[in-house]
Amino acid sequence: QVQLVESGGGLVQAGGSLRLSCGASGRTFSRYDMGWFRQVPGKEREFVATISRGGGITNYADSVKGRFAISRDNAKNTVYLQMNSLKPEDTAVYYCAARDPLVARTYDYWGQGTQVTVSS
Repeated sequence: QVQLVESGGGLVQAGGSLRLSCGASGRTFSRYDMGWFRQVPGKEREFVATISRGGGITNYADSVKGRFAISRDNAKNTVYLQMNSLKPEDTAVYYCAARDPLVARTYDYWGQGTQVTVSS
């Protein structure tokens, strides 16, 4: 198993930036695809971005393309989400998740989440 802990959330004005971090412990970090998801109360959790085990393949939700960037440092067991040009609609709890692509099609490991609030 892998344990995930997010950090870096907070309150920011519209147009500002934040960088989220997710540290992993447990099994070898580099075996996992990593993703960021977000959830607003009363709504389903939604996909934000994913990155492959080696970092060579990234995917983004249309709503964040060109504004957010996912990256990872396998030597530090950490995945990042750089969020620029933030909008009030980006306000949500952001979750880090991991998936072992050799054994699962879904993201099975989740962090506790970090709150991002964007004021207008």
